Amino acid sequence: MASHTPIPPQEAADRLAIRELVDAYAHCADRRDAKGQLALFTKDTHFLVFMDSTATEPTQELHGREALAPVFDNLNTYRTTTHFNGQSTITLDGTRATGESYCLAHHVSVDESGQRFLMIASIRYLDEFTKQDGDWYFAERRLMVDWTETRPSAP
Repeated sequence: MASHTPIPPQEAADRLAIRELVDAYAHCADRRDAKGQLALFTKDTHFLVFMDSTATEPTQELHGREALAPVFDNLNTYRTTTHFNGQSTITLDGTRATGESYCLAHHVSVDESGQRFLMIASIRYLDEFTKQDGDWYFAERRLMVDWTETRPSAP
């Protein structure tokens, strides 16, 4: 077990707020709350998607909060989703922070014949956060897909 030194209350509050921000992103995604999801980002945010985490160039690159709406709307193509957030690391530097968090994202879809499918994606998010007016936001989010698996699923 690692030993921990005491941290100042403000640092603890900032770490908790950032973790809650990461969790709010997953919660909004699973509830199809695109407005709530958009509100988690700065107006001038930068969002990159790497469908292959080993690629040097992103599959998709978006600039500005409003450009994210179609990405979040794409979740509506699934019957349901469940995002399980795992371990994360955060490095604080005043009103800026960076972090990496893991997520297993489960996507259920149904094709035209009624066959149900489950797609699981192992995702890492590489984030840059900023604190504005006392609240933490995503300034940049890199969605890194490490692997996916799609298989038929029972109802």
